[in-house]
Parts: sequence; structure tokens; C-alpha cells
Amino acid sequence: MSEKYLDDLAAFIVVAREQSFTKAARKLGVSQSALSQTIKALEEKLQMRLLSRTTRRVSATELGQSVLDSISGRFEAIEEELALLRGQGQRPSGIIRITASALPAETIVWPKLEPLLAEYPELQLEISSDTSLTDIVADRFDAGVRLGEAIEKDMIALPIGPTVRMRVVASKTYLERFGTPEHPSDLTSHECLQIRMPSSGVCLPWEFEKDGEDLRVKVDGRLVCNSRKVQLDAVERGLGLAWVLEDTVRDRIDAGRVVPVLEDWCNFFPGFHLYYPSRRQHSKAFSLVIEALRYRG
Repeated sequence: MSEKYLDDLAAFIVVAREQSFTKAARKLGVSQSALSQTIKALEEKLQMRLLSRTTRRVSATELGQSVLDSISGRFEAIEEELALLRGQGQRPSGIIRITASALPAETIVWPKLEPLLAEYPELQLEISSDTSLTDIVADRFDAGVRLGEAIEKDMIALPIGPTVRMRVVASKTYLERFGTPEHPSDLTSHECLQIRMPSSGVCLPWEFEKDGEDLRVKVDGRLVCNSRKVQLDAVERGLGLAWVLEDTVRDRIDAGRVVPVLEDWCNFFPGFHLYYPSRRQHSKAFSLVIEALRYRG
């Protein structure tokens, strides 16, 4: 296979991922017209249509998506192998991209990785705070951070923090007006302030466990948002109850601004984990990041 053929396939991968000739051309450092001709020639060579073009976007055809799925992982493997070879005998260098929601990004990932930037000048970090369930392979992140229960089985998962706990909280004013729920099933008659998950577009049921009994309660309320601050501010104002990670509400509980309820139903579960593809080859920089983030209890 000629070098030009490989270059054309690599260009196709970028266009398919960016879904735009303009963005892909900018990323590749070529003109848009030259890139368009490259893809057209590749399609003629393969005798198949790889991309569907409209005035608004570019997307892979069904055949194009099959080609993309087949070759993109192989190109990434080659890039990783070359990075490893370049790094042999050298100090950790290169860019490590991590996606994480705001809480672990601010309280775990950044505090643990900040010292690396001072110690290793050749190392670059990109920490992307995102509440959606990002596909780290498709979006070309080196690793992601999620709660241990939410990680796919084909990923390697490494604990980076202690176990965590969900808490149900309300204001004293709300409880005085509407009463205190004694059992998770009581929540169906209360105002429950929910978070809509950006990845799925749904509001998750609230989960509880006691003495081996697991309950998932579908709650309802007049406020739905995607901001924990907005949700907890509304709780303080007496608008309802919220089901949130303990770390996000501990300060408000300690200050008496909100009150926890259903405590015997709120148990601990696996905390935040760093996860990455099991087939990934470790560069010196990535190994350094793993060791810095590893939770040691």
C-alpha cells in the first residue's frame, strides 16, 4: 500500500470525525478544495461513496462508517506505537487528554496532576469538564473519569478516589410544610428536583439500598435542570428535595442550610475511576498520569 493511499485514508478519518471539510482542512493544514479532491479520488479508487455531503454537514455513508470503524483503530494504534518509540529514553512528554465531570476534575484530577506540569516541562494536559457520557475512543481522549458503576466492561478502570455516597436533602422549611419522607416510596408524593442527563436526555430514577433491598424510585417535580448549583440553591429555598453526591452538598449540610433525610437508605458505592481502553499502549506520560491519580486509601 502506497504512502499516498495511507495519507488519503487518514484524511478521510479526519473529515468523517469533524463532519466538516472546512474544519478538517484547517486541522490538516490544507485547502478545502484540495481536501475535497483527495476524498473524491479516494472514493473513485475504492469504488464506493464514503461521505454524504449536504449544504450544512458532511457525514459518513453506511459504507463509509464501516470503513471508518475498520481503520481508525489501526491508525490510532500506529500513532501510539510511534509515540512510544519516540519516548524511549526520553522524559515524559506529549499531550494527555482526559474528560471528567466538574466535581472529579476540580477535586481529584487537577489537584493530583498540577505538580506534574511543574516537574515535566514537556508534558501537556487537557482536562475537559463534561457531564455527558463521552465516548473516549471516538472523541480521542486518552482517558475518562466516571463513577465505578458506570464504566463499560471492556475498559480498564482504576480507582482515583474513595467510595462515595448519595444523599437526599431538603430544607427545614420544606420539611416543616410537607413532612419528612420515612421510606423511599414516600418520595412520589413530594416535590423532587431533578437533573437531566445530557447524554441520554432523561432524568434518572433515584436509587436506594437497605438490608439487601434495592429500590429505584421514579420521582417528579416542577424543576428540572442540569446544574447542581441551581438544584441545591432551589433546595435551600424550600422548593423540594434533591438526590445528590455527598461531596457536592457536604458544606451545606455542615452549615445547616439543608437537612439529610432517608439516611439509612443511602449507602456507599464505588467512587470515581479513571478508565481507558484495555488495548491502549502506555506512553511514559500516560503511565505518569496513572500513577499520580491512583487512589491509595
